[in-house]
Amino acid sequence: MTRQVYFVPAAETQVASVKKKTAVTTSWVSVDAKGQGTVLDVDKYAIMRRVQIHARDLRVLDPMLSYPSTVLGREKVIVLNLEHIKAIITAEEVLLRDPFDDNVIPIVAELKRRLPQEKNLTCQGLGGEEEEHIGLRNDVNTGEENEFPFEFRALEVALEAICGFLDARTRELETDTYPALDELTSKISSRNLDQMRKLKSAMTRLTNRVQKVRDELEQLLDDDDDMADLYLSRKLAGACSPVSVSGARNWYPSSPTIGSKISRTSRASAVTAEEDNDVEELEMLLEAYFMQIDNTLNKLTTLREYIDDTEDYINIQLDNHRNQLIQLELFLSSGTVCLSIYSLVAAIFGMNIPYTWKEGHGYMFKWVVILTGLLCTSTFTSIISYARHKGLIGS
Repeated sequence: MTRQVYFVPAAETQVASVKKKTAVTTSWVSVDAKGQGTVLDVDKYAIMRRVQIHARDLRVLDPMLSYPSTVLGREKVIVLNLEHIKAIITAEEVLLRDPFDDNVIPIVAELKRRLPQEKNLTCQGLGGEEEEHIGLRNDVNTGEENEFPFEFRALEVALEAICGFLDARTRELETDTYPALDELTSKISSRNLDQMRKLKSAMTRLTNRVQKVRDELEQLLDDDDDMADLYLSRKLAGACSPVSVSGARNWYPSSPTIGSKISRTSRASAVTAEEDNDVEELEMLLEAYFMQIDNTLNKLTTLREYIDDTEDYINIQLDNHRNQLIQLELFLSSGTVCLSIYSLVAAIFGMNIPYTWKEGHGYMFKWVVILTGLLCTSTFTSIISYARHKGLIGS
């Protein structure tokens, strides 16, 4: 037998390699400060190079991994993982994963509508005189006071979307649950119980999702340093201004009055440090959506309490029916004991054994029947009285 060797053309090999590479790409949409969206089909390494993010932070946005709701502030980006909203926010653009998802499409449209506002502050050239840097710093201060930063506008859209999404799911669950509970209260059946079980499971899952988002916002509000990390525009403006002695030496290599300029640079750095600790603007933003998500959680808590009350009412009804069955069983058992006494007496007198007292004593049958009936009646009454005394049956 001869071995047949097949040569694969180089073109087919290249096509196969291209298909292998495109198999790991992911769809992203980039929305800039002008509201213009661009769809990107790139892999994770291209995203890491584009926004300068670590792989461990990008892994948080992987839908194949079960990461809880997270808001991470990094040096140049904000990583958002809020349910279906998986985004990377920079000081100039927003990268949103899976832009063709039904739940993500409205968010993309909202970003395009609300992001184009004031012009974004960017780092200008490092050359020039000291007056230019002071003017740039004043422009930054004015911009921070009069303009909502780009990253906060994007963050607000994301928080508004996720809070509205969870609140809508809560209202839908309330619409389905309250009529089902009323129907179950009026009629306890297997179908109604199964429907209630499914609704309670859905409520538990939704409560966990809302709780994770609420805990993340609460954790941000409790830590000022985490909130300060979300000020990307402020950090970008700080990078544009002279903040160190080495930086001043690079900007003014031949200045004759370098000492006085370094002194003024130190004072500017102190002002910058004070501003970095000011997170009131972001705190008010987070508090607003924290109250909204907390209100949604309160609705779910109220719904759970209503379900628990309904379950208690149903258990009371079932206990009542169970007591009625126990009472009926007790009556039947008591009657069986009385009939057993009759059967015992009949068996004794029905034996075919010759006795002398059977002859000439016909009146004995009447007395035996009467006495046996009285004995059965007293036995039945004693059993019922004992059961009522012990609380086994109602009076």
